[in-house]
Amino acid sequence: MSAFRADAPFSPVYHRRTVFSWALYDFANSIYPAVMTTAVFPIFYSGYVVGDLAGEGGGDAWWGLAVSTSALLIALSAPLLGAVADGAGVRKRLMAIFVGICLVGVLAMTTLSPGMIVAGFCFFVIANVGYEGSLIFYNAYLPEIAPVERRGFVSGLGFGVGYLGSALGLVLVLPFAQDRTELVWPIVAAFFLLFSIPTFRNLPADRAGGIGIGRAAVGGIVRLRKTIALVRRLPNLRRFLISYFFYIDGILTLIVMAGVIAVETFGFNQVQTIELFLIVQFSALVGSFALARPTDRFGPKPVLRFVLIWWIGIGVAGYFVQSSALFYGLAVAGGLGLGSAQAASRTLMASLIPKGKEAEMFGFYALCGKTSSVLGPALFGWLTVQFAGNQRPGFLLLTGFFLVGGFLLRFVKDPRVEAVGV
Repeated sequence: MSAFRADAPFSPVYHRRTVFSWALYDFANSIYPAVMTTAVFPIFYSGYVVGDLAGEGGGDAWWGLAVSTSALLIALSAPLLGAVADGAGVRKRLMAIFVGICLVGVLAMTTLSPGMIVAGFCFFVIANVGYEGSLIFYNAYLPEIAPVERRGFVSGLGFGVGYLGSALGLVLVLPFAQDRTELVWPIVAAFFLLFSIPTFRNLPADRAGGIGIGRAAVGGIVRLRKTIALVRRLPNLRRFLISYFFYIDGILTLIVMAGVIAVETFGFNQVQTIELFLIVQFSALVGSFALARPTDRFGPKPVLRFVLIWWIGIGVAGYFVQSSALFYGLAVAGGLGLGSAQAASRTLMASLIPKGKEAEMFGFYALCGKTSSVLGPALFGWLTVQFAGNQRPGFLLLTGFFLVGGFLLRFVKDPRVEAVGV
């Protein structure tokens, strides 16, 4: 498209339309994590499809295994998919294919009934791999549609409309989630597809003359090896990424297990769970901005240490809390902690990256987050089975992840402190 050629005049109208269409994909896809990985499908699969057929805690074990399996597949394929997106010139086509894979998996869930444990497992893995895979190609468009000085704004725009999409998606499925669950999955698919159309219409077309999918994939493996070698030569960055691996695993595991915890341990019904997550969406949005000024003033490391202490408190309290009202408060606190942890982690990561290596290192940072998700959900489900369906020991497991991450963070040298020679 000529608007993106170096010799073409800049067209602000076209640029705004392209940016808006790009951000609209965040709005479109956000119904998927809100409904499918957090508020509705985990409860449906664990309680209705698996039920008591797998014994005490069996539903949690199967759900945790499904999340971990899809995370492993994405972690293994992400470097190759990213390389193909960059080198083979088929970004939009592959993004559309992965969206289609996700929608097929979601629509297949309309066939589920009690006892279809393996089918439900497979449908979710297919849908989640499709969803996560599409994000690899989606994120790769950012440098193409926005100049460096505008990328923060454009990225934030997608982030903001994504929260709105999550909230609207939860509102749309709320009337059907309790007694007409079979209607939820077509709503998710239709919402995702409808609001994705402007994205595929207006994003830049695939470029001609790519190097071929095979060569691009091989190049991705070579680049990943070089990135790992670079991380090994940067001990401060390496320490942070290891710390991040543990504490983000605890946070992400609590998110994907929160719905089944609300129902099975604290007696929420499906409607109450959706209402809870609507509130958590807004508390997470507040959390992402609440510590922005302290981060600028004191630096990201002290703020991140405070946030991890916050999460340790949530984990310990979750083990002891008995009432649904107090769990409500913990969930809102978790939303605040989620937004704060994401923002502070990203800022600290940015301060540790060598100049000129930002895209490469942030890709590896995202890969660390996806890889960590392989461990926590599977362990949480296994532990619940060992304690005959009692989910409370899982809170202590996740607290352990926060403690390990916080302990390792102590060994990360604060770039701001070093800059002033303290």
